Amino acid sequence: MDTLLSLMSPGTLALTISIAALAGLIKGMVGFAMPMIMISGLGSFLSPELALAGLILPTLVSNAMQALRQGPKAAAESVRRFRVFLGVGLVFLLISSQLVSVLPVPVLLALIGGPVALFCLMQLAGWRAHLPNGPATWIEALVGTVCGFIGGLSGVWGPPFVAYLTAIDTEKRDQMRVQGVAYGLGALALVGAHVVSGVLNARTVWFSLAMLVPAVAAMWVGTRIQDRIDQALFRKMTLAVLLVAALNLLRRAFFT
Repeated sequence: MDTLLSLMSPGTLALTISIAALAGLIKGMVGFAMPMIMISGLGSFLSPELALAGLILPTLVSNAMQALRQGPKAAAESVRRFRVFLGVGLVFLLISSQLVSVLPVPVLLALIGGPVALFCLMQLAGWRAHLPNGPATWIEALVGTVCGFIGGLSGVWGPPFVAYLTAIDTEKRDQMRVQGVAYGLGALALVGAHVVSGVLNARTVWFSLAMLVPAVAAMWVGTRIQDRIDQALFRKMTLAVLLVAALNLLRRAFFT
């Protein structure tokens, strides 16, 4: 506790706990958006480095829980089913991460946020562009290429991935699980990268652990809510949160 209070006041700590709980609740309900909520919320009054450190362990643990909720066998099946997307995405993420200086990040965020926001608005208005029989391999590879490329340049690849899962009418339990698998692999890389960078260190790890408790507890509540809603409502909720994520990307592109 002394370590935490050396980083922030008790009032600030209470506010960070509330933000972590909100992020966990949304994560439990729709399967994504925890990093977006935490970095946006915490970053409004903490340093960017401390805000980033705070979300690292909650992101890792919550995605592991989400991926393994139906057991390791089901998680492995999700990897097998989306192996083309995951494999191609990883390759292009590694390639594009070396090209960060080529395209300004605000431009890239606008290129991601604009189409995703338009997709969500059209879907919520009743237009349905989907592949009810699932995608062809080349479509999955194309989506993996796009997501991996933009992810390596900006660190943002969740919104287009969720839009893809929504377009192919992924059943809600499958959608939750495959998001956990994909984001969990990214979270592992995030931990390693920021142990090396020093963002996650002997002091900030206590803050990340403190954020873990409310985030996981609220995620459990959100998961119970998600269990009780039908596929149609889950789809609408997912699109609504995805729209907020896309608008946040546009905000970052034009106003930061």
